[in-house]
Amino acid sequence: MNASGGPDPGPRVTVLIVDDEELTRTGLRALLSAKPDLDVVGEAADGADVLPMVERLRPDVVLMDVRMPGVDGIEATRRLRSTLPDPPKVIVITTFENDEYVYDALRVGASGFIRKRAPVQQIAHAIRLVATGDSVLFPDAVRRLAAGRPIRRHAATGRATALTGRETETLRLMAKGQSNPEVAEQLQVSLETVKTHVGNVLAKLGASNRTQAVVFAYEAGLVGLGADDD
Repeated sequence: MNASGGPDPGPRVTVLIVDDEELTRTGLRALLSAKPDLDVVGEAADGADVLPMVERLRPDVVLMDVRMPGVDGIEATRRLRSTLPDPPKVIVITTFENDEYVYDALRVGASGFIRKRAPVQQIAHAIRLVATGDSVLFPDAVRRLAAGRPIRRHAATGRATALTGRETETLRLMAKGQSNPEVAEQLQVSLETVKTHVGNVLAKLGASNRTQAVVFAYEAGLVGLGADDD
């Protein structure tokens, strides 16, 4: 119970909002600050300010616009992941879910994306989700973003050959947006076994999270782009 006699909202999640539009930042701050378990610790209008602000404020999650006139959200996310040993989770916020910038942000390690006009409950849920180490993955949208992209021969493509059959199955189910319990049910294995498979997939692909692993899987041809692919 908290001081007011109500239920304890649980651990607080600290958030940094990054968007070049002041109105967007102000609106998101007001909406998220109303949530008892979310704490907006700062705002930035340019991706160039993100790394120093993260180093100073240590937010759990960064809500990152991708299209900014200075340093964009893709480069800002790349800097966080390449510079900090324990970078915050990044959620891309975008006006259009088919924005090609979103896909590139996912490639460099963003945990997922959400539309700026999404209901505040959905945005808050996404923040809580990635703060616990999960990802915000919209399978259909990621598939559309990946469609038409050339297969990239990056390190993950070669590493994919090291995946076992079960790990490949797990990855394909991850690409469909299935959670660990759903994967466990589908494969008829324990939840702990699935967690092991997911950890192995991330390690072997060199991915920082489930979303990045799925993007690499599309690019390596491990997961088909057809809506009905198994």
